[in-house]
Amino acid sequence: MSVVSITESVARLTDAWRPVDLATANDAIVRLARLEGAYDWHHHEEDELFLCWQGAFRIEMEGAAPVSLERGDLFLVSAGVEHRPVADVTAYTLVIEKPETEPRS
Repeated sequence: MSVVSITESVARLTDAWRPVDLATANDAIVRLARLEGAYDWHHHEEDELFLCWQGAFRIEMEGAAPVSLERGDLFLVSAGVEHRPVADVTAYTLVIEKPETEPRS
């Protein structure tokens, strides 16, 4: 195992909505994603945890008020909840989820 610099990983991440895997621990994977604009509405069969690393963004959820996240804020989207992340300006998030987790429309 080696040290992973999140700051350096952010600097190398140029494509929005194309997360890179940083580490795996037990049954979870830590992914870094660059957020720009709005992602498609979707849900997962598993929980999805967002940690705002840089900037600010919101998680919009069907039937609920949006949740705003700023640097250092953490939010868990429960399994099955229809949601989408939205970043009005470029932001970066760490996402913790199962390696096989994929968006479902």
